[in-house]
Amino acid sequence: MPRPYETVIIFDSTLEDSQVQEKIQRLSSLVAPNGGDSVKVDVWGKRKLAYPIDKKEQGIYAVMRYETEPSALTEFERIMRLDEQVLRQLTVVDPLVPTPAPVRAPRPDEESEA
Repeated sequence: MPRPYETVIIFDSTLEDSQVQEKIQRLSSLVAPNGGDSVKVDVWGKRKLAYPIDKKEQGIYAVMRYETEPSALTEFERIMRLDEQVLRQLTVVDPLVPTPAPVRAPRPDEESEA
């Protein structure tokens, strides 16, 4: 069963915009079986890092939101770890998608009050 995920990626700041878009499209195709149509991407642009990573002071931030099978994340995260132009990445279950509340049967005393 597909679950909603959110991935924050920090790319090397020396990349051109076209290179960043190319990498995002390639990553989108890994998590979405229909070519990445269900992936929402928000590129925040170049920002100062909280601390230097590999002697770099800036990075290009991108946030991806998508639904996929948990088994697809293994290859997705492996590809990002191998890419030297990805400084950091973090994938979490999307906190903005509400999870349904469990349904409980009414107690016999609650039924009589209604």
